[in-house]
Amino acid sequence: MRRRRRIAYDHDNHDRWLISYADFITLLFAFFVVMYAISAINENKYRILASSLGDAFGKTPTSDATVPQLPAVALPPEIKQRTLKQQQAIEEQAHMTEVASNLLDVMAPLVKEGKVRVTQSRRGVSIEINANVLFEPGRAELEARSLMVLRAVAEKLKNEPFNLEITGHTDNVPISNSVFASNWELSAVRATSVVRLLADSGIAPARLSAIGREASQPIASNDTAEGRARNRRVELMILSGLPDTVEEIPVRPNPPRS
Repeated sequence: MRRRRRIAYDHDNHDRWLISYADFITLLFAFFVVMYAISAINENKYRILASSLGDAFGKTPTSDATVPQLPAVALPPEIKQRTLKQQQAIEEQAHMTEVASNLLDVMAPLVKEGKVRVTQSRRGVSIEINANVLFEPGRAELEARSLMVLRAVAEKLKNEPFNLEITGHTDNVPISNSVFASNWELSAVRATSVVRLLADSGIAPARLSAIGREASQPIASNDTAEGRARNRRVELMILSGLPDTVEEIPVRPNPPRS
């Protein structure tokens, strides 16, 4: 019987593309590694990278490899403005803290007695002075013993750029004398008396304002004598000097008619 001859067929190798693909992926990975290293570059890292690449490609690295100068990235104006405002806020906050510390030094005895309280917020530095340190009950003329304290405060503040808002507060007990018709007048005139003294002590009048609040903003209960004594106070507010952002409010569109 005649044997059949086996015919050997050459089969194409369909897996050869994997070699080229692997080489491409390796090169692509190396490219992105280099790009990342350059984007976060410092001189030391660049020298190490240059040396490693030189070894990999069989070249002798030079010791005086220069760091490429990356082009400066221009920030959008709104980001620049926001960064500037943040820096100004940080600097002013530090300055206001220093001002508050200086005032605490001046008023340390009254602070220890609980008659003066100095606090700081985003709005500025607040100095709350019990009214009995400044005035006789039901009166708005500054006591002689208070003049030294207020002049010392004015001395610390007269060369500062901040505006001052002086607010008079009372308790909720109605006043009954022939000078003031109500606690509104008493609180306003007390604030004005302090403003006048600060102006006479060297603070520019344009930086000063006086407000009367009557008993509308208590900080303690008016049900006790101690609470009412705390509510009778004058507050000196050293206002933050950062400019406010003013935005015009658009008119609402007319609602559609049904």
